[in-house]
Amino acid sequence: MKNILLFSFVLIVMSAQSQTSFYEHPEFARRATTHEVIAILPFDVSVNLRPKEMKDMTADQLATMAESESKGVQNALFSWFLKRKKQGRIEQDVQPPQTTNAKLIRAGITSEVLAAYEPSEICEILGVDAYISGAMATNKLMSQGTAVVMTLLLGASAGPQVTMTLSIYEGASNELMCNYQKKLTGSGFNSNQDMVNILMRKASRRIAYTSGFGEE
Repeated sequence: MKNILLFSFVLIVMSAQSQTSFYEHPEFARRATTHEVIAILPFDVSVNLRPKEMKDMTADQLATMAESESKGVQNALFSWFLKRKKQGRIEQDVQPPQTTNAKLIRAGITSEVLAAYEPSEICEILGVDAYISGAMATNKLMSQGTAVVMTLLLGASAGPQVTMTLSIYEGASNELMCNYQKKLTGSGFNSNQDMVNILMRKASRRIAYTSGFGEE
């Protein structure tokens, strides 16, 4: 399941030309202390292969791979937060992706209709105080299964170029609490977990949930 986002951003790894933009609601730090449970929605993923690569792929193959990437990024971000929760570095509980996705499916919420729902409605459906949503445009798929398929079909490719968004919405206020954007490029990551680790290494210093703990 893919997810529609209102903001987009480019994450391209290990480059002197890296770009970062950050927005935080003035009340986010205070309001974050009232959040007990947060959720991570599936990421909206688009695949931008080279024309030569595209001609060897069917629309169904691309859709399947994008779906796998969407869940891959969602699970990688959940693992990142769960690790820090176990370390006592965040106070909020993070809803397992399987639970989040099951609730969205039961409510009939897909990427095509998500924009029709306000943050308060999504939070009520999920039973959380806030949620993280995101988008990614990539020229190289990094989930383990899709990476293997791509290599078999197309051979080895150049380093990844990834465009990403990470936004946090609060249910009680119906507002955007945080939007983090970063542009990087290179060969500094080969998996969704690598990519999330790079993204969150700096974002964690500025996001209210983790800013008090810093990042290793």
